[in-house]
Amino acid sequence: MVSFLFLKSHGVGFTQKLSAASAANSLLYTSLRSVLSPKTLCSFARHDDLVTSPSSSPSQSLVRTICSLVFESYYQHGHGRQSPPKLNLDVNVDSLSNEQAITVVASLADQGGSMVALSFFYWLIGLSKFRYFMRLYIVCAMSLIHNGNMERAHEVMECMLKTFAEMGRLKEAGDMILDLQNQGLMLTARILNCIAGIACEMCLTDYAETMFEEMCQRGVSPDSCSYKLMVICYCRNRRISEAERWMSEMLEKGYIVDNATLTLIVSEFCDMGFSSRACWFFNKMIEMGLRPNLINFTSLIHGLCKRGSVKQAFEMLEEMVRKGWKPNVYTHTALIDGLCKKGWTEKAFRLFLKLVRSDNHKPNVHTYTAMISGYCRDEKMNRAEMLFGKMKEQGLVPNTNTYTALIDGHCKDGNFKRAYELMDLMRIEGFAPNIYTYNAVIDGLLKKGRIPDAYKLTKKAFRDGVRADRVTYSILISEHCKKGEIKGALVLFNKMVKVGIHLDVHLYTTLIAYFSRQKGMEESERFFEQAIRQGLVPTKETYTSMICGYCQDGNVTLAAKFFRRMIDHGCAPDSIAYGALISGLCKEGKLDEARNLYDAMIDKGLSPCEVTRVTLAYEYCKKEDFSTAMGIIERLDRRLWIRTVKTLIRKLCNDKKVGMAALFFHKLVDKDRNVDRVTLAAFITACYESNKYALVSDLTERITKSGSTAQFNQIG
Repeated sequence: MVSFLFLKSHGVGFTQKLSAASAANSLLYTSLRSVLSPKTLCSFARHDDLVTSPSSSPSQSLVRTICSLVFESYYQHGHGRQSPPKLNLDVNVDSLSNEQAITVVASLADQGGSMVALSFFYWLIGLSKFRYFMRLYIVCAMSLIHNGNMERAHEVMECMLKTFAEMGRLKEAGDMILDLQNQGLMLTARILNCIAGIACEMCLTDYAETMFEEMCQRGVSPDSCSYKLMVICYCRNRRISEAERWMSEMLEKGYIVDNATLTLIVSEFCDMGFSSRACWFFNKMIEMGLRPNLINFTSLIHGLCKRGSVKQAFEMLEEMVRKGWKPNVYTHTALIDGLCKKGWTEKAFRLFLKLVRSDNHKPNVHTYTAMISGYCRDEKMNRAEMLFGKMKEQGLVPNTNTYTALIDGHCKDGNFKRAYELMDLMRIEGFAPNIYTYNAVIDGLLKKGRIPDAYKLTKKAFRDGVRADRVTYSILISEHCKKGEIKGALVLFNKMVKVGIHLDVHLYTTLIAYFSRQKGMEESERFFEQAIRQGLVPTKETYTSMICGYCQDGNVTLAAKFFRRMIDHGCAPDSIAYGALISGLCKEGKLDEARNLYDAMIDKGLSPCEVTRVTLAYEYCKKEDFSTAMGIIERLDRRLWIRTVKTLIRKLCNDKKVGMAALFFHKLVDKDRNVDRVTLAAFITACYESNKYALVSDLTERITKSGSTAQFNQIG
């Protein structure tokens, strides 16, 4: 290498301020151009004409020798090639230093042209010694730029990006490309797309967006491929809102995606629960001129079925047929699976038979598996077994998913003997049970109370080299919580964290619910905040567990705080959440707040449970406020009204509040003449014990006039 002192002594200077890495490489390139000018290099047309002068150093001799060998190998492949040929060089790689390698590249570019230099460059990076030497890429690119070959310079830069991404140094390579713009490298959409594509594969979404914005600021004009890559990047990372943002920008510029990208976007949107948005985008692409193919339609149908939108999936099928596409076995399989998951197995079977009778598309292993899974869900194990045998007769080999579906069905049915037989059969057929298979059996054993067998099977799975997943741990943690063995649950939870298994919000909710039931609200809140820090979104069940826990603990203020927090985060409270808070407010005597919450609940179309209805009405009865108590009940439909009033009468009678009970009883007779014996007996007994005989007489007369004497006489 030519030292910087040597360069300084020869007056090499720079007018532009570069980063440390860029400056070093620019200095190197300038030094190479000064040392390896045409005047100082001999002709490399013939190897045997090469004569080393007495003043030449060993390093220069090696450089000249290698240059000659490159020329010989290159010209053996002839001229006019569109791509650099693969060189066959007899060179001792250990004797070639990094500095000599880049000297040869620069010299070849100067004397032989871009293709010769590129040939040697590709030979070098095929060797581990030079593959990750960044200055090699920089010098090669700068040499090509000097030759006016910008396209090949971009090729070298793309090669550098891909190579350094292999060792996690994509950002370093990307930053170097930005620096090289100052040295004449033209930034283009091609370079941008290369960076975005690699970043997408590495899940470096934010870096891809940063480089996109940086290059736009530097004058690069993104093309349709640029936007497509950004959309794909965010879709693969399940960041749907950002993907939508990029889609909007793409559509504003009039760009459309290709069929493969459309399939990916539709699949990801449907998987994340945005099937309506997927349909909108699908139709928008059609409006803009894209002609969807069979795979596009099938992916959307599959996505809709997966989310339970089976009716919409069949509408899309009709649209597909109108566009001239005939559904294939994969289309039918998606529909059969969707029907089965909705519990419409007979409709699914009719579609299945249509495939069986078809001359063009016969059911495949996935079709049989979908149908078998449907029958297993419906607990129709005989039919599932019949299909299992039928598919084997057809020469189809059941896969792991087929066996797992059948095993799961038998476990839910309590037939563990058959489940174990199928596991053995799997092994014989060459399909080792996976974690999903073991999870199905473990869950079934636990639900049937066979806890020792479940743990024994868990240990066997571990011995067989099967690693527990999130579902395995969730099943075991849930069982520990049900049994009140929180220490065992926390041991498993901590093990999950230690081995790096992703924790989901449902697992946190299980632990939060346990501690809330035990009035351990400090622990519940700790797990709640931990879930938030993990970036998880609390579900309705998570918030409801916190609200119920605080109400049981007598801390209605914090319960109300979480209730408001729940609404603010777009999670609609259900009747359980409302009921818990209403009960908590009633316990603290805050009846007006409880009444307002009750009215809001009814206005939202939610039906309060009986405990909520009776609790609130009873609290007003304790205050002798009959009209308000009746006003609460009046908002219910007739069936719930009658049921609530009967329960309230019995509760009032139990507390010897017979006067208030009598008022409700008269209202009950007005609406329902068939008074049940239990309610009537409770009222009469309470009146006798309270010496309120007149109330019994009044009610007797009222019931007699209403024509409901039969039941009364039975009581008397």
